[in-house]
Amino acid sequence: MSSYLFRKKNINTILMDAESGLSDAHGNSASLKKVLGVRDLTFMGIAAVVGAGIFSTIGNASFNGGPGVSILFVLTAVCCGFSALCYAEFASRIPVSGSAYTYAYASFGELIAWIIGWDLLMEYAIGNIAVAISWSQYFVNLLEGLHIHIPAFLTTDYLSASRGFKEVSTALAHGSGLSGMSRAMQNSYQAWLQAPKIGSFRLIADIPALAIVFLITWLVYVGIRETRRATNAMVIFKLIVVVAVIAVGFFYVAPANWSPFLPNGYGGMMQGVSAVFFAYIGFDAISTTAEECKNPQRDLPRGMIYSLIICTVLYILVALVLTGMVSYKELQVGDPLAFVFKRVGLNEISYIISFSAVIATASVLLVFQMGQPRIWMSMSRDGLLPKVFSRIHPKYKTPSFSTIVTGFFVAIPALFLNLTEVTDLTSIGTLFAFVLVCGGVLLLPKLGEGEQKPKFKIPYISSRFIAPLLFVMGMIFFWKNFLGLFDLSAGWSVFRDKLPFFLFVILAIGLTIASVIKKLSLIPVLGLASCFYLMTELGYTNWLRFIIWLIIGLIIYFLYSRHHSKLRPVSNEK
Repeated sequence: MSSYLFRKKNINTILMDAESGLSDAHGNSASLKKVLGVRDLTFMGIAAVVGAGIFSTIGNASFNGGPGVSILFVLTAVCCGFSALCYAEFASRIPVSGSAYTYAYASFGELIAWIIGWDLLMEYAIGNIAVAISWSQYFVNLLEGLHIHIPAFLTTDYLSASRGFKEVSTALAHGSGLSGMSRAMQNSYQAWLQAPKIGSFRLIADIPALAIVFLITWLVYVGIRETRRATNAMVIFKLIVVVAVIAVGFFYVAPANWSPFLPNGYGGMMQGVSAVFFAYIGFDAISTTAEECKNPQRDLPRGMIYSLIICTVLYILVALVLTGMVSYKELQVGDPLAFVFKRVGLNEISYIISFSAVIATASVLLVFQMGQPRIWMSMSRDGLLPKVFSRIHPKYKTPSFSTIVTGFFVAIPALFLNLTEVTDLTSIGTLFAFVLVCGGVLLLPKLGEGEQKPKFKIPYISSRFIAPLLFVMGMIFFWKNFLGLFDLSAGWSVFRDKLPFFLFVILAIGLTIASVIKKLSLIPVLGLASCFYLMTELGYTNWLRFIIWLIIGLIIYFLYSRHHSKLRPVSNEK
């Protein structure tokens, strides 16, 4: 049984399958349009990365970490950089849609490929839901600035309204005034009170989130060329705004606000891991467009690395401007950029920022919504999902059915889910994908007969001596964390959040031993270890939700996918 669970797909076979199209059940070999160049790929990476993170989640990260959150952006970018290099080598070697799923199929085998494919479906879907909810909040705020009011029960999710009503009611019962509460709480309370009812059920839904998902899905459905044009236009606009914000903001920076640089220490800075990493999750979406690139082996690696460098520089500068213009203590807000400019009296600029936030988050949704259908398509080509998911539209040359399913898969939950509930789950899913991609590079087979030599390969640096040195340094730096693993005095509620760190220690020991014996390449080793460490910072609850999602995926695999896989033994066919 184990032999077919880990059966690998030959790289030459993957390339031939992609070239032939392997479309739907009718055997239609329609292929995707090859229209993307390195500039388009770089812009798509920027579109995916410069969005909700820079306009929203950076506020809470700065509140927890202070000015030192800029260091966290550097650390996260380094981890993503290691992963980007691994993605780039895979993309150059296997230039097809499917991203980490396809790469895992060639390196780890079918079961791990299914797990990472299922993980990517969660990553993109939950990420899209989070971005759609964030877009809705910006859009409603922009309309309010134009004196256009939409009833709160049409712009609030059910979960937030229910919780907000309970919290406000409790506060009012204890003598607090409604006017002294946050705007979000007031909106949730009003949404619950004003919502029409069917029996005891209140009709509360985030309609703008639904509308933007359907609009973006239509744009992705009608073609990659149209998607490219829209993405490029939105990226140019928001880059101009972000650069202008940095330039103007530096004139209002008070260096005293940068002291202390790490007010809550290393632990406070690391509280922002989820928010900061959420900002970076989009660059891997570039790899899903491989079959629509003119020269994927050359342009995909360049697009990934260029976009990551540009976005990292922008995030560090924005973090320094934010924490320099006002005290980090004031930045626990949903619209930090607009907030700081209002705080210094530049209301006109804050309106421009609010408008650009609407554009920025729409471009993120566009790239994410483009990536997920291509994952469905790749899994369908291999037989792990029904054939209809690989259907390519005869006119638009896009994965039509998968795109429509993705639209509903995102739009419906976006009506009801809460932004806070989904952000952490997106980050842990992405980090897991990065871990497997870095590990997969270490397992890549040698070039096969007739296989084209890749145009990008990670420079080989032996980890034989460096890995043990880093392990010893890590033990010295994290010795308190390590000793804390055996401290049960605080009870289960505290100890359970330490459990993921146990896994990291085991992984670090295993990687160190393997590096000494196998002389593994250093960059993938560093990428694997650093991304797994960031996963340990996301807490027990997120790990539990993530594991439940993977268990659901394994049930589907053993009930359907393994029996329909194109790599199944002929004797097993019925």
